Amino acid sequence: MIDLVRAAQRGDTVALNELLDELTPYVGKICGPIALDDGPDAAQEALIAIFRGLRQLKEPAALFGWARAIAVREAVRVARRRQRNVPADLTELPAPDDPQLAVHVRDVLARLSPEHRAVLVLRDLEGMDEQAAAAVLAVPTGTAKSRLHRARENFRKAWRS
Repeated sequence: MIDLVRAAQRGDTVALNELLDELTPYVGKICGPIALDDGPDAAQEALIAIFRGLRQLKEPAALFGWARAIAVREAVRVARRRQRNVPADLTELPAPDDPQLAVHVRDVLARLSPEHRAVLVLRDLEGMDEQAAAAVLAVPTGTAKSRLHRARENFRKAWRS
């Protein structure tokens, strides 16, 4: 992967296309839960930012961490820009094996702010600790911890309502 990054940084268009093909699913996995319906737009914005900034990446081994930070930033930016406050109707809770469970979870996530969705994705989907999530979000660790606490609390409240 390091050789691919270096080749792309030197202007090799084939290497750049391969690199973006490798990053696209990862970026989409991060942007989707944060930007919700605008996840594909956020992923596209993140890939454009990665494309534009690739030459400035000093350490090719840090590619995925660098791309993750860009994806989170772009997803939060897109979600803020197009934030929707449409409450979901969750009158009945689905069974754990109900295929509609993902839809209900997505509806509850839509009620959270982009910042809260971002910290939940980093902590609960990416498995980062609070310090790493804070670094990606460019906030103090205490802020990440309090956002995570509030995000989980708001998620539980929204789930029950």
